[in-house]
Order: sequence, then C-alpha cells, then structure tokens
Amino acid sequence: MAKKKKAAKKKKAVKKKKAAKGWKPNEVALLKKLFGNNPTSAIAKQLRRKTDAVKKKASRMGLRKSKKYLKKIGRA
Repeated sequence: MAKKKKAAKKKKAVKKKKAAKGWKPNEVALLKKLFGNNPTSAIAKQLRRKTDAVKKKASRMGLRKSKKYLKKIGRA
C-alpha cells in the first residue's frame, strides 16, 4: 500500500538550467577584436549570446573598453 501512495504523489517539475555554451576560439578572437570600441549589446547579438555572458567573458579575459569609446559615450 505504501508503494501506491508514493506512485500517486506527483513529482515536482524540476527546472533544469541549460548547459553553458563553450566559447570557440573564433568567438574569443572576435570578442578581443570588438570589445574595446563597440557596445557590449551589439557584440552579444553578433555572437548570439546574452549580454551578461559577453560581459563576464570579457572581464575574465581582462578586456576593457577603450578611453576613446568611453569618451564617445560620455563616461570618461
């Protein structure tokens, strides 16, 4: 009888996270090339990745926006 009760209980749906998509060498090279002088959102669209993923990867790689770009957008 205990087995029937367990079987009757509904299992909670577990929402699985998508596995992180690895960075290919050509994507890393493009990120290095574009990051300093382009909006992060535009780079993310081009790489078909989320903006936060691009920010995180750039940070891990030690990439920074150029002074010229920051001045252009009024942040320097």
